[in-house]
Amino acid sequence: MPSVVGLLEQRELVARRRVDELREEADRIQAELVVAERAWKEWAWKEWAIARSRVGEVLGPADKVEHGHDQADRTAPTADGQAEEASSTLEAAKAKSQVPVWREGLAWSALSVDYQRILTALADRARLGQGPLTCQEMAALFGMDVVPARVEALRSKAKRLVARGWLAEPAPGRFTLGQSVSGPADGS
Repeated sequence: MPSVVGLLEQRELVARRRVDELREEADRIQAELVVAERAWKEWAWKEWAIARSRVGEVLGPADKVEHGHDQADRTAPTADGQAEEASSTLEAAKAKSQVPVWREGLAWSALSVDYQRILTALADRARLGQGPLTCQEMAALFGMDVVPARVEALRSKAKRLVARGWLAEPAPGRFTLGQSVSGPADGS
């Protein structure tokens, strides 16, 4: 019959082996975590750099770049040597993918068809003396399925037009033409 001390020594030996195995596994996992953390930090840094450059492009100085043209592209010398601003309608027409900030004399044709469609619907409502329009009503008016995805897409476009001065939002979710914006026929 084995002695109690011998049995305890055997159990201690098995326990020490198990502790050594667990330490090796912990060291391996720790090394994997260090590698994963390093990779995550590199990925996060790259994403941050991309986001920062995009914000810089959007918020860049207006005199440096506007709608993808340099200041030199926007001015033309006149006969007496002074610089003259190029046609704002021509500038805006080249940047169909962006919504330019509204200013007097800027034609609706500066906007993409989707944005023009929203402005036309709201101009018709104003002409008929009707109030603001919701995005759900716009979706129905345009013959779209009134589902959240379509309504949110219209809301995004309407909010962008509000931010650029083309539309006003007198009440949350209700849109109308901006105060100085009028119909497409007069070029503003």
